[in-house]
Amino acid sequence: QVRVVESGGGLVQVGGSLRLTCTVSGNIVARYAMGWFRQAPGKQREFVATISSSGGYTEYAGSVKGRFTVFNDDAENTVVLQMNSLKPEDTAIYYCAAGILPVLGASQYDYWGQGTQVTVSS
Repeated sequence: QVRVVESGGGLVQVGGSLRLTCTVSGNIVARYAMGWFRQAPGKQREFVATISSSGGYTEYAGSVKGRFTVFNDDAENTVVLQMNSLKPEDTAIYYCAAGILPVLGASQYDYWGQGTQVTVSS
């Protein structure tokens, strides 16, 4: 059993920053590639960012590129999504997912967290 848990969501003003963390635990046989996705009310879940298991490859959605950074925190054994210059349209539930490859498609990820709410107020 593999468990994925996100943390760090909250309420922030426009232009502010938040740091989301994701921890994978349980019956882990290898390090996973990790993806971040988000779902706003009334919208479909969308890709935000992904990182390879080594941390050497990352990919971002166009809407967050230059503002969000994803990286592996090896010391804490977590994956971090650093979100800067937040906008109201970033408001959503953010999900972390673990999979074999760092891809954009949500269906390619095997394990998902429960999500953490991010609200950007204007």
